[in-house]
Amino acid sequence: MGLKDELKKTIDNVGDAISELGHRGKAEAEQASREAAGDTMTPGEHVGSVLTEGKERILAEVDRTKREVRENV
Repeated sequence: MGLKDELKKTIDNVGDAISELGHRGKAEAEQASREAAGDTMTPGEHVGSVLTEGKERILAEVDRTKREVRENV
């Protein structure tokens, strides 16, 4: 693999790592807001919050997986 390819891989990995951290942060914030709201959330708001948290965790895993695949190619 040439220097150009290594540089592109590194840049892509950094971008995915930053994206992963952002998604994990959003998931944690969603969970924290749900815990802070407690019983004041309606059932619909609670379900929406759980789904949003799940979506962010999945997106974080996608970014992590992309980095892992890139490293093993």
